[in-house]
Amino acid sequence: MLSRTADCLFWLARYVERAENVARTLLVTHRMASMARSLGDPGNEWHSTLVAAGCEAGYTAKHGAVSQTAVIDYLVNDLDNSSSIVSCLETARRNARAVRTALTVDMWEALNETWLGLRERRAPDPSPDRLVPFLEWVKQRSLLFNGAYANTMLRNDAFYFTQLGTFLERADNTARILDVKYHVLLPRQEPVGGALDYYHWQSILRAVSALRSYHWVYHERLQPWLVAELLILRPEMPRSLLACFTQVSRQLDLIADAYGGRRGECHRLAGALHARLRYGQIDTIFQTGLHEFLTEIIDQTAVLGRDIGAFYLS
Repeated sequence: MLSRTADCLFWLARYVERAENVARTLLVTHRMASMARSLGDPGNEWHSTLVAAGCEAGYTAKHGAVSQTAVIDYLVNDLDNSSSIVSCLETARRNARAVRTALTVDMWEALNETWLGLRERRAPDPSPDRLVPFLEWVKQRSLLFNGAYANTMLRNDAFYFTQLGTFLERADNTARILDVKYHVLLPRQEPVGGALDYYHWQSILRAVSALRSYHWVYHERLQPWLVAELLILRPEMPRSLLACFTQVSRQLDLIADAYGGRRGECHRLAGALHARLRYGQIDTIFQTGLHEFLTEIIDQTAVLGRDIGAFYLS
């Protein structure tokens, strides 16, 4: 496969996954902001959403003060923001057009129909009756695309690069959501274990569709360390860091085998991250600092993405 084709498939998958992740984060932020208002707390949910999306610097340079309307517009519609939902889906479609023959019919139709429906459905209005249905639609379209490629692509290098992009992006998002909750969302006057803290942890689980999974695994009230364990170390949770890096490491090994067994720094780093998570313990992570651990994972995920690009996509 040409490196250009691999690059387009890798980033196509990443941008579709990123659009879904931004939609999930905005949905949860909307719920959390409503909850904070009902409890008489001003909250800082919209600022923490910018942090989670990695868009704080770009937003501040353009808008300055944080407001609900401006944050929604910046994360949904702003073409100057490469991580906005509209930008992600536009870029994904451009990548898909560039490698149209590498896609199955179902993949192309899922993505093209999403692009066609985007203009009439996008909702800059922050009112729930417009915003929430749009964000749910984005989630559904991403799930449709992921299902299309999972069920129709040949298991060859094209599929491996698509999977690689999906799970690398998903790992980054899971780490960001957890890190923002731990250091930004909880107001200083609100005690850990209080009503607002409990609702925040519940919202984090909702962001990754894991609330029911948590109760299935642990059978008890939400506890911060158990939520963190579920989203970091549990292999059966499909959005956990361990599950994501298991897939990243596996796809890189399959790609290497398909190209004569040659491996590079990206394979070493992916294997090291996978081993660290596979044999990690949540008590040790909390003792050494959850924020420090997650920050390191986010930084190493970015390095891994660059190493993959240098080794395979350039």
